[in-house]
Amino acid sequence: MRAAILRTQVGAAARRPGRLVLTGLAVLVASFVVFGTVLAQQITEGTARDNLSATPAATDLVIGGPDQPPSVEALSTVRAVPGVAEAVGRLEIGVSVGESYLNLRADPGAGPLSTVRLVAGSYPHAAGELAVTRRTAERLGLGVGAVTRGFGGERSTPTRLTVTGMVETSDDAGYDAYAPQAAVSAWAGLTTVNRIDLRMTPGVPAETVRDRVAVALPAEPEIRTGAEVRQAEADAAAEQVAKLFALVGMFVAVAVAAAALVVTSTFRIVFAQRMRQLALLRAVGAARGSLVGALTAEGALTGLVAGAVGVLAALAVGHGVPPLLRAAGLAVSSPGVPLAAALAVVAGAVVLTVLAVLAPAFTASRVSPLEALRAASTTAGRRGVGVLRLLSGLVLVAGAALAGGAAFTRLPGPDQESYDPMPGLFLLVGSGAMAFFALVALGPLVVRPVLAVVGWPLRQFGPLGRLAVGGIGGTPRRAAAVSVVVALGVTLISAVAIGGASMRELADRELALSAPADFEVSGANGAPLPAAVVTRVKAARGDLTRVVPYRRIGDVTLVRGGERLGTAESGYPTTDLDLPALPTTRDLDVAQGSLAERGPGRIALGGWVARDTGLRVGDRAALALAGRTVEVRVAAVLPDTGPLHAGILTDPGDLDRLGVPGTRTGVLADAARPGEDGRTAAVRALRQAIGGIDGVGLVVLADERDRNDEVLGTLVWIASGLVGLTVLIAVVGVGSTTALSVVERVRESGLLRAIGLSRPGLRTMLTAESGLYGLIGASLGLLLGVPYAWLTVEMLGVNAPLVLPVLPLAGLFVALVVLTALAGVLPARRASRVSPVSALGADG
Repeated sequence: MRAAILRTQVGAAARRPGRLVLTGLAVLVASFVVFGTVLAQQITEGTARDNLSATPAATDLVIGGPDQPPSVEALSTVRAVPGVAEAVGRLEIGVSVGESYLNLRADPGAGPLSTVRLVAGSYPHAAGELAVTRRTAERLGLGVGAVTRGFGGERSTPTRLTVTGMVETSDDAGYDAYAPQAAVSAWAGLTTVNRIDLRMTPGVPAETVRDRVAVALPAEPEIRTGAEVRQAEADAAAEQVAKLFALVGMFVAVAVAAAALVVTSTFRIVFAQRMRQLALLRAVGAARGSLVGALTAEGALTGLVAGAVGVLAALAVGHGVPPLLRAAGLAVSSPGVPLAAALAVVAGAVVLTVLAVLAPAFTASRVSPLEALRAASTTAGRRGVGVLRLLSGLVLVAGAALAGGAAFTRLPGPDQESYDPMPGLFLLVGSGAMAFFALVALGPLVVRPVLAVVGWPLRQFGPLGRLAVGGIGGTPRRAAAVSVVVALGVTLISAVAIGGASMRELADRELALSAPADFEVSGANGAPLPAAVVTRVKAARGDLTRVVPYRRIGDVTLVRGGERLGTAESGYPTTDLDLPALPTTRDLDVAQGSLAERGPGRIALGGWVARDTGLRVGDRAALALAGRTVEVRVAAVLPDTGPLHAGILTDPGDLDRLGVPGTRTGVLADAARPGEDGRTAAVRALRQAIGGIDGVGLVVLADERDRNDEVLGTLVWIASGLVGLTVLIAVVGVGSTTALSVVERVRESGLLRAIGLSRPGLRTMLTAESGLYGLIGASLGLLLGVPYAWLTVEMLGVNAPLVLPVLPLAGLFVALVVLTALAGVLPARRASRVSPVSALGADG
């Protein structure tokens, strides 16, 4: 009997492959995502191995390394070894050029062992000559023919440097220069190189050359093949890729959990549609255990088919996309065919589906044989929750509240030191997990009040709106199962959006301190700027805007009642920078008071100075310098430090009364035009203003701001994309749920058509029902996501403000409702095509 039932159920499922795929659609998507992640990691690691190595492909042997730097004499010896076609010394030193920095690398400049390509001028050949990259030439004003002075290596006094050429390289950081090893060693006074790269004569065995080199050198050298070195460099890059994909795996696991919830809900619908059939089996003697086994086998078959299709689809995409990217000029490697991973994903899909089908199978097996006498083949879903489920949900709610409260008590104080955020973050993760499972358990009870609120506007649109709301309210367990998955995705995405916006606001505040403008021109070691430089910078209005000169001194002390405050023996760095003239200072965070109150006799203190001196807003003290004092009052306190790392922000008149000369020590300025071209024009204007004066340096602060924005933006987009996997599975769940419920409600649809509802009206009603899944889920997700995001930001202890990105969150809300509504469009069209007569005559 058991075998016959098993054959009946599995055979029925196999005869309807469309229904089989629809039932396991969420598993199919999850399998695609999991195996696609495996292939993406292979592509990323392969690309890193193929393109991120700094060792040219023509390098056959590498001699020496950081622990065994070869001498220049050893390089000459290696070049004379028979079978050596070429040997070059690799060397890298830092060079100070005025107030700027150059990273000078030794490179032959041409040939198979070169890493650069000459694009202008001539490649250096003598000591004191160098070639620069394009961005370096623009940033530092070192075009072909430029002459400057610098020092580095063993050379401690500035000497002449001449730019003879311009080169292109794979990575242009804006401070890179190149020259042959002999020229670099002679100019810097170095007798060793970092390593020797060797290219062999074609046809000579590698082991023979290796043995000859080992014999020729006096000390036993470290000799590695070029392939080994390239592999080690690529492994270092691949290690970072592996760490990234470990994080990706966490998000993929969440998506898989979401797929399990969707599949469980889907099987509940499928089994509910076949209740009379199952009751007939019970009536002819089928035991409950036999039914559970047969339904579980059907789930296993569904998981097998869905998993296999998902893996094959991911394999097709993974091998199809890289050739297209290479045709577009991008260096992207192709993945392999990881058969073991593919089998593991398919097996995991089967296990996931079997686990998901167990609860619906046990529920369906409890059908009474008398159900076979019902006219309809389906049964209405349960509306409430059992006592055990209710108690479990309440326990989870209590656990989430207790864990969240414990995390709240661990939030750092304003001046707390030695703070470890990890225990609090673990509590938050535990609280969030329990809150989600509580939502799963109590979902049918939660859906009703949420639906009453979010469905009220829809009811005002007349009968169609009321029917749509009633359709969702009539199956709260189903609505809860699908909406909870949507809520999970919205919770994660909203948390990422809020966390990203808060971190961006924090970065803007920190950059307002370290990079308050695009450019800074300053004297060496705080020396005053020549007045002509300041005048010329102010005159460059076509390329520069918001030019703000300032004075900065480092030995101002604070006294009160004749006693010195604080522990700083040499005083505190003080500046009279005009904050309102710089737009970035609007982002400054203030711990106490207001920066708008700063003025004559009113100062702002960095937090570290306030803590050191014990001063607070409203306190009075005196600035002291070289025997002079000026009475002041504290108007504001910043969290840590002030712009330009100053501890005291004061009025220019206060510095005048202290006897500080009026000569400026620096100038801040912004580019007049946006983009790289505007920044390059501004750099050139500032270089002309400086006019080659020694001791005056230019720093492009905007580059630091761009790097921070790029890194933060990339992280937010990556996290959003990964979290979006859960939303994708939620949308798939809405579509499959709507499609299956159309079959379940075919007589209901026919009755509505028979009493006058038009086809467009029926389509609109069913589409609105699908949208309500997204509306309920998005509402629940925001209710959970905002507080947990706030707690997470606070728990990090980085003094980041809570920023609610209203427009992105509103866009997310609308997008989820639209996507879930669109997921119901095709099933709604299918339902509207059935004639009322056929629908009313259908069994169920």
